[in-house]
Amino acid sequence: MLYQLHELNRTFLNPMIQWAQASAKLFTNPVSPLAHTPFAQRIAAGYELLYRLGKDYEKPAFGIRSVAVNGKTVGVYEEIAEQKPFCRLIHFKKDMSDKQLANLHQPVVLLVAPLSGHHSTLLRDTVRALLSDHDVYITDWTDARMVPVAEGAFHLHDYIYYVQDFIRRLGPDLHVISVCQPTVPVLAAISLMASANDPKLPKSMTMMGGPIDPRKSPTEVNNLATEKPFSWFENTVIYSVPANYAGFGRKVYPGFLQHAGFVAMNPQRHAQSHWDFYMHLREGDNDSAEEHRKFYDEYNAVLDMDADYYLETIKIIFQEFRLPLGTWEVEGKLVRPQDIKNVALFTIEGELDDISGSGQTQAAQDLCSSIPESKKQHFTAEKCGHYGIFSGRRWREIICPKIGAFIKEHA
Repeated sequence: MLYQLHELNRTFLNPMIQWAQASAKLFTNPVSPLAHTPFAQRIAAGYELLYRLGKDYEKPAFGIRSVAVNGKTVGVYEEIAEQKPFCRLIHFKKDMSDKQLANLHQPVVLLVAPLSGHHSTLLRDTVRALLSDHDVYITDWTDARMVPVAEGAFHLHDYIYYVQDFIRRLGPDLHVISVCQPTVPVLAAISLMASANDPKLPKSMTMMGGPIDPRKSPTEVNNLATEKPFSWFENTVIYSVPANYAGFGRKVYPGFLQHAGFVAMNPQRHAQSHWDFYMHLREGDNDSAEEHRKFYDEYNAVLDMDADYYLETIKIIFQEFRLPLGTWEVEGKLVRPQDIKNVALFTIEGELDDISGSGQTQAAQDLCSSIPESKKQHFTAEKCGHYGIFSGRRWREIICPKIGAFIKEHA
């Protein structure tokens, strides 16, 4: 019933939210008489803050229209390379002829985005920085509430099979980059391919800020998973999609609950951020206000996760630690990272990461014991939090160039 109550509440609030948006415009539009009244800017700031606190946030667009290649601006457009019920494989194709693209000799990169609450557009900055020197594909996971029940369930092993399918489609001259949550299923996918001597194994795998071994430097995210029994997750956060969505009846972990959890991790910081936004609007600091809008347009846009996938992730990865303990079986096949021999490995962590603690990603180095040391590399980004390892100045100026050099070395 909680999901239905949430939808009913949004329906009741919608007129007020629309009124707040319209009022904010009335007090800012220069052709409106209200915009020239005393305290108009303060009133408009209050209305816009109310609007943004209450509005629905849709999935943002990647919005990458061009990229610099060899000093020249080249157009970019998105094409759907493959469509599956729970994921689209998007190719950021440069607007050049096949001959021109071939002459660039750009390595093909599969960027595996997280399926952990936010949309794949969270990696917009990751894609943009990689695009100049690489041919980039990304996994664009579908909001589970939009997937009809007739399409079947989605399990953690389905995620692994999706990744394998994409690797086989793009490989073997392929480099895989996984950010946060997918480091675990990506390592499992490549391990199983290596055990089967699959000829489409990628050339390299880069793993960034992921819970390979959540026992190391556990964070609040890890503690929640271990402190609560599995039954708590089953009974507390799983609900059925209501009738106004295509996925009516599907069991999911709703996005609005995930968002509440994100905010609850650091409520004071978010409250201060919204207060600063209000003050920036009052003072006419439009640049700072726009930065706030951009961040929260992305941060507040969340998706539902299929219940089977979410619960299996909690149990297998965060409670039973099957990957580092060597006990993880995927439909009867044991996941053995030690079977990987010829795939180069680069692990990246942020010094201040409060999502995946220090050492959790680096644990892949020991698990992949058969990879020669000459094909292994690790980097810890100083003064860098979780989002900073794949977005922002440190990502663009420090981390991305290191990944590019690593890919070039092992291409």
